[in-house]
Amino acid sequence: MKTKLSSSSAGGLSSHRLSVATSALQIYREVVISTQSLGKKLAMYTTPKFNIAIALVMFLALFSKSVLSSADDNEVEVAVANNRPIVGILSQEIQNTSTVQKQYKSFISASYVKFLEGAGARVVPIWINRTRPYYEYITSHINGVLFPGGSSDFNAKNGYADAGAIIYDIAKKLNAKGDYFPLWGTCLGLELLAYLGANKTNPLTLCQSGNVNLNLDLLSGYNRSKLFGSASKEIINILSNEKVLINFHRYCLTQENVTQFMGDINWRIMSTNKDSNGLKFVSTIESRNFPAYGVQFHPEKSIFEWNPVQKTAHSSNAVKAAQYFANFFVNEARKSTHAFPSIAEETKALIYNFSPQYKGREKNYFNEQMYYFEW
Repeated sequence: MKTKLSSSSAGGLSSHRLSVATSALQIYREVVISTQSLGKKLAMYTTPKFNIAIALVMFLALFSKSVLSSADDNEVEVAVANNRPIVGILSQEIQNTSTVQKQYKSFISASYVKFLEGAGARVVPIWINRTRPYYEYITSHINGVLFPGGSSDFNAKNGYADAGAIIYDIAKKLNAKGDYFPLWGTCLGLELLAYLGANKTNPLTLCQSGNVNLNLDLLSGYNRSKLFGSASKEIINILSNEKVLINFHRYCLTQENVTQFMGDINWRIMSTNKDSNGLKFVSTIESRNFPAYGVQFHPEKSIFEWNPVQKTAHSSNAVKAAQYFANFFVNEARKSTHAFPSIAEETKALIYNFSPQYKGREKNYFNEQMYYFEW
């Protein structure tokens, strides 16, 4: 996996190249030492020229894996191997307290946790109603953030939207410095990205797209996006021809509002859909400036939600499509090198410290399992 580190100045780029050169020198020294040892063992069979050739081949192989220069002179791609990614999921305030014990103040639907875990990540819950230093601390130790779906009011003080705004600002600044840090928004999460991308001007429109499976109407150039650029023909065929993506939303982002409030120069629309009244809305979007992705549908439901009242598609192709999105975002998170300073701190932060509650026995439940928090 390679992370692009963009430099806003020649000085920053030169500094990075110096670091790259230093790493190359270290690799070369290690190769020379290894080759000298190997040379002693092969001395009776080889010549000095042969040993030098071995060293050169080893050096080029290791160096090519560590550093790859891009065609753009302002970017350098550096190989990153983070195979222990941790993604934060933002909690949200409880709207309806009639079915929840009074001591609980926020929640996370367990299907989002499983969605990420099924793609090879671990999860840290991120609390609402905290100050900026808390969010700076947590984002510096995790590898990305997922904004989940729900029904939070963006005007509520110290809730989902306020916390999301701080995280969004931190993520933009991290990426501007070359510190790769991706964001993902599902349903309400896409709407939050749109709201923040429009500088907290509401770009959403009322619509009706509840409990319906849709396929994507992919737009020209979708294959140049990061979200779909690496998708196989099979995945594209499923997404564009089969109704495998469940929608539950009362607000929509239109193409016109992206242009007016967010700017086409800043955001790329990859697909649209139509609601029950024929209103065309944005179903997938990504930032052109930093790794932020939004989907209006719920991929996690096809794998982990089983409410019989909901019409969620559970076919093998629906699961395959859903898994594609999970894998994509977790692979984005693998490009981040953030880590907790100790195993003890990491362990303390993980969602494993909490137990989800099964809601399927309750009347009119929406999600199978929920994590509830007292803050």
